[in-house]
Amino acid sequence: MFWLLLAFLTALFASLKDVFSKKNLKDIDEYVVSWSLRFFALPFLVLPLFFVKMPSLGNRFWMALFIGGSLNVITTILYMKAIKYSDLSITIPMLTFTPLFLLITSPLILGEFPDFLGLIGVILIVLGSYTLNIKRRHEGYFAPFKALLREKGPKLMLLVAFIWSITSNFDKIGVQNSSPIFWPIGVNIFMTLAMFPIMLYKSQGSLGQISTSYKSLFPIGLFSALSLIFQMAAINLTLVAYVISVKRTSAIMSVLFGYFIFKERGIKERLIGATIMIIGVLLITLS
Repeated sequence: MFWLLLAFLTALFASLKDVFSKKNLKDIDEYVVSWSLRFFALPFLVLPLFFVKMPSLGNRFWMALFIGGSLNVITTILYMKAIKYSDLSITIPMLTFTPLFLLITSPLILGEFPDFLGLIGVILIVLGSYTLNIKRRHEGYFAPFKALLREKGPKLMLLVAFIWSITSNFDKIGVQNSSPIFWPIGVNIFMTLAMFPIMLYKSQGSLGQISTSYKSLFPIGLFSALSLIFQMAAINLTLVAYVISVKRTSAIMSVLFGYFIFKERGIKERLIGATIMIIGVLLITLS
C-alpha cells in the first residue's frame, strides 16, 4: 500500500501549491505567479532526465505538445485568476467537474465511453456542487447553482475543468507517443517558454516582481513539481485511476486550508460538498 502514501502526498503538495499561490496573489500579478509556477518547477522535473533513457517520440507527439501545451497555458492563467478572486474552498472543488466533462470529450476524441458507475459519479459531482452553496436553497431550487456562476472564481475554475477535459486526452496521446516521465517535462518546458512573452506583455514590471519575490514564488514551483513527481511514482505502483482518485482529495484539503489559513466561511457545507464530489470522481475513475 506504499502507493497510497505517495498518492496522498500528491494531493497534499497539490493543495499546498494552491495555498502558496493564493498567498502570493495578494501582492503579485497573476501572470507572474502563473509563469513562476511552471518555471520554478522545471529544475525538479528535468532532474529525472539524467537517470532515464530518452524515449523515441511518436508521430503525434508534437501535435499533442502544441495543442495540449497551448491550452494548458490558458488554464494556468485562468486557474490563478480563479483563486485570486474567490475562496479556495469554493473554487478548487470545481475541478472535480473535469471527469464529468470527460464523459463528453473522451468519446469524441478517443472513443472512450463510461459505464453505469461513471454515470452515478456524474450525478454525485453535480449534487456535491449544489451542496457547496446549499445555504442559498431558500432563494429557490436553482439558487445554489446560480450563486456559483455569479462568483468569478468558481466560474473561471469551471472553465478550467472543461479545458482540462480536453487536455487530458492530449496528455494521453502525448504519453503514448513518448513516456510517462518525459511527457510532463516536455509540457512544462513548452509552457514556461510560451508564457514568458505573455507575462512580459500583460504584467508591468514582471521581472522586477520576480527578482524581489522569488523566495515566496519558489515554493509554488517546488510543490507543483513534488506533486507531479509523487504522482508518477504512485502510478508506477498501481492503477492510474486509483492515484487520480486519491489526488482529488486535494479539494478537501484546500477547503480546510481555506478555513484555517484564510478564514473562509461556510466550511461545513463546502466540506460536505467537496467530499460528495470526490466520491463521484472515485466512481468515474474506477469505471
